[in-house]
Amino acid sequence: MAVRALIGPVATVVAVLVVAALVLVGGLWWFQRELVYLPSSGPVPPAGTMLAQGEDVVLTTADGLRLGAWFAPAQGERRDVTVLVTNGNAGDRSLRAPLAAALTARGLDVLLFDYRGFGGNPGRPSEDGLLADARAAREHLVRERGVAPDRLIHLGESLGSAVAARLATEAPPAGMVLRSPFIDLAAVGELAYPFLPVRALLTDRFPVVETVAGTRVPTVVVLGEADRIIPPAQSRAVAAAAGGRVVAVPGADHNDAVLGHGPAVVEAVMAVAPP
Repeated sequence: MAVRALIGPVATVVAVLVVAALVLVGGLWWFQRELVYLPSSGPVPPAGTMLAQGEDVVLTTADGLRLGAWFAPAQGERRDVTVLVTNGNAGDRSLRAPLAAALTARGLDVLLFDYRGFGGNPGRPSEDGLLADARAAREHLVRERGVAPDRLIHLGESLGSAVAARLATEAPPAGMVLRSPFIDLAAVGELAYPFLPVRALLTDRFPVVETVAGTRVPTVVVLGEADRIIPPAQSRAVAAAAGGRVVAVPGADHNDAVLGHGPAVVEAVMAVAPP
């Protein structure tokens, strides 16, 4: 009788726990993109207020979205090389203005743009959507500004490394710099949610290692040795898959300025830039 008396309460507790787990997992699946993409709401200031001779640009995607972008021309002696920057998962292009300034000071042209849903742009971000946005940015450079593909550099930041690498499989650039890349999105998610079936839940995959293994583009991976978001081992795995070189910045964490626009990043770009 005592055993039977316990079965009811235990079954109830188990049922409650199962339902709670299902609600949690279901909620994470439903809202997963809100956890992956952290855009600023905008608006973004005019380019000229942030960058010398900066020009406001509008990109048009294949699915009809109009996205804000900035073109920053080279300062001083021009190298006739253009850098296409694909941002990470947070903020907007104004946060990358110091990076653009550091690159233009070395004679490089730079295009900064915001993905759909970022920086006041229309649309909602997704893996396919971000790639479509990067395609529109490249098309603007090649078709409207006459940038030769062999004078174009991809610079991908964190999640943007996946976008830069995927774009490189479609239209190889002269070189590619991947800053703090990960193996794939699930490998990062599993660190944040170790008790959840992250790989089974994720809609957007961003398989960086798999993607770079199919490219033949000169690649440099820049990583922070104290990165608490993307383990350095994951970035090294990307470099190995790409057959690229690693530049490790001692003591640097993921969002430190030295990784955002410091000398290691700038020199990595210069290293893959055509003469």
